[in-house]
Amino acid sequence: MSYKNFTEIASFSFPVEAHIAKASLESADIPAFLTNENVINMQWLYSHAMGGVKVHVPEEFEAEARIILETDFSDNLATGSNEPKRICSNCGSDKLQVYTKGKKPAFLVFLLLGFPLFFYQHGFKCIKCGKFDKV
Repeated sequence: MSYKNFTEIASFSFPVEAHIAKASLESADIPAFLTNENVINMQWLYSHAMGGVKVHVPEEFEAEARIILETDFSDNLATGSNEPKRICSNCGSDKLQVYTKGKKPAFLVFLLLGFPLFFYQHGFKCIKCGKFDKV
């Protein structure tokens, strides 16, 4: 089906945002196309001056397209992670924080020698008992 009149319904600073909007519209069977995408990909500093990457749809779909782009789908995202719950190997507490062991001495060696010696470890530190567990 060919459409005669198109209307701009949104503009975005970055092409990736415009592609997400376009994909959302196309998933609802609304035809859409982008303008200024290639220019802004080549010279992203022109984005503001050109009005951003623009999303256009046929006039017949304008109201429906605006509703889709204004809808907040953040509640549909999974809130939990698939990572298992970590517990302290010493006291069994689940109150752990991300910690890098040996970061301060490594920084001091870097200041004194001018090059880093990487002798630090990433892991978790128990807030309750202070025990460090490697990742």
